[in-house]
Amino acid sequence: MNAIETVEVALDTPPENRSYAIHIGQEMISRMDLLLPHLPGKKAAIITNTTVAPLYLEKLRNALANHQVNTFSIILPDGEQYKNWETLNLIFDALLEHRCERKTPLIALGGGVIGDLTGFAAASYLRGVPFIQIPTTLLAQVDSSVGGKTGINHPLGKNMIGAFYQPRLVLTDTATLATLPDRELRAGIAEIIKYGLIHDADFMDWLERHMHQLLARDPAAMNYAIRRSCEIKAEIVSLDERESGLRALLNLGHTFGHAIENAMGYGEWLHGEAVAAGTIMAAELSRRLQRITSVEVDRIRHLFEVVGLPVTGPRLTPERYLESMQLDKKVESGAIRFILLDRIGKASAGITVPTPLLIETLSACVADA
Repeated sequence: MNAIETVEVALDTPPENRSYAIHIGQEMISRMDLLLPHLPGKKAAIITNTTVAPLYLEKLRNALANHQVNTFSIILPDGEQYKNWETLNLIFDALLEHRCERKTPLIALGGGVIGDLTGFAAASYLRGVPFIQIPTTLLAQVDSSVGGKTGINHPLGKNMIGAFYQPRLVLTDTATLATLPDRELRAGIAEIIKYGLIHDADFMDWLERHMHQLLARDPAAMNYAIRRSCEIKAEIVSLDERESGLRALLNLGHTFGHAIENAMGYGEWLHGEAVAAGTIMAAELSRRLQRITSVEVDRIRHLFEVVGLPVTGPRLTPERYLESMQLDKKVESGAIRFILLDRIGKASAGITVPTPLLIETLSACVADA
């Protein structure tokens, strides 16, 4: 049996213990010894998409069938543009048609969109049913499958409708990365870099030394990067599950990035691509506030360039950026609150910025026309 690594998300505050494990390794889709204890009955719904289903759905269904677990599949269209009410209702339609009960778990087999939709459906259906994450993209494995943020997009703002709802289990099958397109791999690495920037300077050093191994999908390097990312996120989520303070650090670059995704149309830029450009904007804003140096900004930009990620945003007007950013979840009393860097390896949240300085930064960080 393949070796696995386990990261615990500790959420054992009263009135119940909602802690869960993230298991990382090869061929996790087949690890029924880990999955079956979290299936209270002999029925489960598998939610996936048109891209992932041909690759991994039958493997999961057959493994469950071998243990007398009946499953049905909900296959959704693939893409960020489908993370909406209409697609969510397709899940509810299927759950009702199959007469799913409170003990019928929902298994998310796919990337971040599938995980977010499945989690929100699980939080809402019958006011809460169990759900399990089996993330198949790097971005989902290091970020969106961990921490219980679920939801959908709205034409006016990304992830503005949703719920905090934790999975019972995360099975991270690194074998699925073999079929991941290069563009999606790079997008996932953007979130990995974020963890080094906000919390772990040594991890940032490691990423600089080993980035070429990650891009080549070296198993040892990939496993370490995934595990360390999950450890950092698990630590932060355990301390601040509902983002009252510390957890906001995980949104470095996301205020700018979500504005890019919304303004360009969901799916035009991958989430990790928008976060990469947004992280450079946040770094440049940090520099202009004299929180970090130009040398540090150049170091951050160079690493994103090595990965092949965008380091400038699309040429939108500063007013268009500000319009989208005003719908960010971190806006308080009408003021945008930013996550900015104090140094590489440490960040601060809840920072307000003078509008003229923000416009100046935006103007300096967009692509040439």
